[in-house]
Amino acid sequence: MNETSQILVNRVASSGIVTINLEDYYPKSELVEFDMKDFLFKELILKELDFRKSMQELDWLKFKDKILCVYCSNNAIIPKWAFMLVARYAQDVVRDLIYGNKEKAVEILLETKLRMVDWSQFKDQKIVLKGCGDIEIPVSAYQTASYLLLPFANSIMYGEPCSTVPIFKKKKTL
Repeated sequence: MNETSQILVNRVASSGIVTINLEDYYPKSELVEFDMKDFLFKELILKELDFRKSMQELDWLKFKDKILCVYCSNNAIIPKWAFMLVARYAQDVVRDLIYGNKEKAVEILLETKLRMVDWSQFKDQKIVLKGCGDIEIPVSAYQTASYLLLPFANSIMYGEPCSTVPIFKKKKTL
């Protein structure tokens, strides 16, 4: 090697930055929407006897081991007991039951998983919450992860280690 040669250094790899990919916390089970309007008379009115019969006759096995997202996509007024009845029939079949559509269910499930993480493992670390990926991560997950990391991290950034947006940097104490 001559004197004019330079050694290439990967500054990203040597920066000590820890990347957290929120996709790792994304629900692994299939999410299936269960729209209550499909079981209403003219998609607006719940007739108790008809609703009970349709719940009893429904092939619940098609939801086996899935996360059932129960909601109503129109403005029908549905009594609380109707959602309870869905839970009764889904109980022995589904992996989990969430009130809301798929989007809301993903938010709830991510929030639950993120709150179970021991964030103290990132004490005094430079953290990047990975911004791009194969799965669309809701804004709420980034907000929650940031909130839970703040007491521990030296810094929090958003994006990729080679191109980040700074969010937080701990003030140095004397």
